[in-house]
Amino acid sequence: MTPEGSTKYVYDFHEGSKDMKDLLGGKGANLAEMTNIGLPVPPGFTITTAACLTSLDRGRFPDGLMDEVGGHLRSLEGSMGKRLGDADDPLLVSVRSGAKFSMPGMMDTVLNLGLNDRSVQGLVAQSKDERFAWDSYRRFVQMFGKIVLDIPADRFEERLDAAKERKGPGAKDTDLDANELRALTDEFKAIVHEETGENFPEDPGQQLEKAIDAVFRSWNGARAVAYRRQNKISDSLGTAVNVVAMVFGNRGEDSGTGVAFTRDPATGERTPYGDYLPNAQGEDVVAGIRNTLRLDELAEIDPASYQELRRGMDILERHYRDMCDIEFTIERGKLWFLQTRVGKRTAFAEWVMAHDMVGEGLISLDEGLLRLDADRLEQLLKPVIQREQKEWPWDASCSRLIRRWNGPAGANG
Repeated sequence: MTPEGSTKYVYDFHEGSKDMKDLLGGKGANLAEMTNIGLPVPPGFTITTAACLTSLDRGRFPDGLMDEVGGHLRSLEGSMGKRLGDADDPLLVSVRSGAKFSMPGMMDTVLNLGLNDRSVQGLVAQSKDERFAWDSYRRFVQMFGKIVLDIPADRFEERLDAAKERKGPGAKDTDLDANELRALTDEFKAIVHEETGENFPEDPGQQLEKAIDAVFRSWNGARAVAYRRQNKISDSLGTAVNVVAMVFGNRGEDSGTGVAFTRDPATGERTPYGDYLPNAQGEDVVAGIRNTLRLDELAEIDPASYQELRRGMDILERHYRDMCDIEFTIERGKLWFLQTRVGKRTAFAEWVMAHDMVGEGLISLDEGLLRLDADRLEQLLKPVIQREQKEWPWDASCSRLIRRWNGPAGANG
């Protein structure tokens, strides 16, 4: 796929590892790691941070990049038994950013790429669900228009809100039927023409190239630059781009999407914590357009998927030897892991987790002590509101934490 002697810019997930974050970004490196330890990850490939930096420096893609992407895309199509944008049974992909350091919400993602007026009919035939197909298409046009074509998001949101209002008081996007979603998609494409003077791009190859370029450019977007300044992240790192076969959480009530932490990031307790949203795609959780369910409610809705999720969470925590933050999707009862990373936590949870992980033998005492950030000690002395549903008070002082650390479970010298 890469001519001999030239720079390799694209890696299939099975070629990477968690130790390649400089090149593959955090998301790509961890997708590769999860693939290689046998967790269910949709197949895909990562375009490196080096390709991003070269593109931003030259104002164009590196020579041969799209040829290399094309070779990996053909391998992905072969593994899935589908072709991107095929009129009969289309492969759809997501195009996701992924820098070395987590920058949540600062850069861009495009879902359902590969849909057009022909392939949406193939998705209808393949899924036997007309509403799902048109919901995916309207989402794609909306996201592509906003992220790739720089059309103000309000233009699309206003039309979506109007469609829900016509449906009736309190209507949600999930209440719109296939005909209403088809009409909304046409409205969205009309907005694209009004704003750009051009029709919405029908060619899947052009869609993919434009989406990759948009994710690269998002590295220098105002939000991303401000976030890096605040968090002291270097501008010289660039972002990778992950092209992943789509799995669909919006295929009905036996599908959905969620986020999960292997431990409670606020309290540090060894209790899974997270949110789940049935019949939705990942952006719906972030956007807050519907109320999510607690993660433990998934155990009642879909016990098999919940148990599979818990098994994967245990594997990841043991593998990374730390609390993990996970994104997942369930499609028709099949669980897929879409991302993992070491999760952020409060200063209080940092102490509790370090203490407990030492007691469990997951990490050594020295490593536990090194995980404590002295700059955050002040936070432990500030009063907080007690969460009554917890068995122990959350308004603990530093002295209580020290006693917890030096208690029987942590008496290691």
